[in-house]
Amino acid sequence: MKTIKQISLFSENKPGRLLKVADVLGKKNISIRAFTIAESGDFGIIRLVVDKPDVAYDVLKQEGFTVSETDVLGIEIDDIPGSLKETAELFAEGQINIDYAYAFISRNQKAVLVARVTDLEKALLFLKTKGITLLEINDLI
Repeated sequence: MKTIKQISLFSENKPGRLLKVADVLGKKNISIRAFTIAESGDFGIIRLVVDKPDVAYDVLKQEGFTVSETDVLGIEIDDIPGSLKETAELFAEGQINIDYAYAFISRNQKAVLVARVTDLEKALLFLKTKGITLLEINDLI
């Protein structure tokens, strides 16, 4: 089943930390496709979708970052008003809980919803029956 491997790193919430992450990835020719930063006081979580997640994980870990990998959903939706509502209705119908999500517009002008869900297998099976386009990282490159 199609999923996207997301890189998450725990970092101090101070100037220059995103610069360090971008520098480390850039030196290894790793492209960032999407990212989000969640703040929690003195620390934050940077979540990244990159073109080479295994390499990114290794180099960030070597640089001293606390890093983890998570399989998330990449759902292609139309970039028109109401599309998110329709997707949210499907999640509700399938009793799929979203832990967190973020979105961006892909190169083919489709919206991509990246979502971490509580029960990934259940979500994959349900969304497949509904004809939802699930993406892998290669679909975003």
